Amino acid sequence: MGGTAQPAMHNIIFQDEHLLILNKPAWLLAVPGRGEDKQDCLWIRVRRDFPDALVVHRLDMATSGLMVFARCIEMQRALSNLFQLRQVFKRYEAVVTGRMEQVAGEINLPIGADWSQRPKRQIDAVGGKPALTRFHQLDVCDESTRVALEPVTGRTHQLRLHLAAIGHPIFGDALYGDASSAPRLLLHACALGFTHPATGKALCIEHASPF
Repeated sequence: MGGTAQPAMHNIIFQDEHLLILNKPAWLLAVPGRGEDKQDCLWIRVRRDFPDALVVHRLDMATSGLMVFARCIEMQRALSNLFQLRQVFKRYEAVVTGRMEQVAGEINLPIGADWSQRPKRQIDAVGGKPALTRFHQLDVCDESTRVALEPVTGRTHQLRLHLAAIGHPIFGDALYGDASSAPRLLLHACALGFTHPATGKALCIEHASPF
């Protein structure tokens, strides 16, 4: 599924001389991939207007939502350190299949590579890395549940795999669910919170889910 995302300037949620926070549309790569056909991405678009922009973290191509870019190497290091030390609050919103009985809880399942089905990941109790996701229900219907998700760790595909592992894959998930169940992956990075490395002030940015 292809996307015709807006130019980067139209997606800016926050900016100052130190960093940028943008809303990445679904189906736009966060950074360039392999091959000439995978060079269009949010980072390249941002650099057209902010040549100093540097990548701090990533979102899956199918996921929409908030991404941070640093505007100098020192800020990139500081922000990357916050992510590595788990000092960045992250909240996502998703719509999952089925009616979740548990109102709130944690999914604590280790994740490792699935070498036979790359790029998929798998729950791996032997060689996997620890992965923890907190969740709580926002709305429940007969055949779906809207949930807020807080990834404590940041493993690749963590939210998608964790929800599928408990029997509630995200709508539109081509890897761990049914791609035909929704026009897109119903997963959105809706909030980021951290202490601004340059100002020392608490920064909390939110962007409502588009679905």
